Amino acid sequence: MNPTAPILKVDGIRVHYGVIPALAEVSFEILPGQIVALIGANGAGKTTILRSISNLVPLSSGQIHFLGEPISGLPTHQIARRGISHVPEGRGIFLNLSVEENLDLGAWAAPNARSYREDLETVYELFPRLAERRKQNAGTLSGGEQQMLALGRAWMSQPRLLLLDEPSLGLAPQMIERIFELIQELNRRGVTLLLVEQNALQALQIAHEAIVLETGKIVMKGDARALSKTDEVRRAYLGGYL
Repeated sequence: MNPTAPILKVDGIRVHYGVIPALAEVSFEILPGQIVALIGANGAGKTTILRSISNLVPLSSGQIHFLGEPISGLPTHQIARRGISHVPEGRGIFLNLSVEENLDLGAWAAPNARSYREDLETVYELFPRLAERRKQNAGTLSGGEQQMLALGRAWMSQPRLLLLDEPSLGLAPQMIERIFELIQELNRRGVTLLLVEQNALQALQIAHEAIVLETGKIVMKGDARALSKTDEVRRAYLGGYL
């Protein structure tokens, strides 16, 4: 693939929940190796964008291309096998299974099964707490450890693109800092990320590009650091922080 070509292209997508419009003519591109942050108020459409990429909600119109190929309308499991991993809000781990069993389930979508052991060792290198708790049920982990498990399970699927929905939700400040460090480390290891995060200040600090949504429409997009310095973003999402 051309390294300058978009890994993901979202072209004029519309989504409705019944008769209620959720997204209106949303278009953007993500280049390989980027972290792109989606920010906006609750109900702006951020989660709907992630769910539409994974085809958890159908498009009313528009197209989504991944690695140059159309994926709109493909079954969610086929989209995962093509290299898109989705960590939903609430993490979506199996609480009654062990840490390692959850990681095993993440590997089912991996295109190269022969690298399973290597991928598992990488997870335990990145998340030492998971190595210590590999035989524990996921339901016994703290909220931060469960988020680590969700990220580790996503890594096991060998994603080219990782969709992350509110990874810091409900976590203590110290754990939030650690989760964002781990997100950056996954990016350094070659994973492109589309990040939905209510903590806009943290998201804009690690993102390369940012997209600002209001009521299902993109109102601003561009360099994340530059956007964080605009009066509109500072007032609306950063509490006036410089």
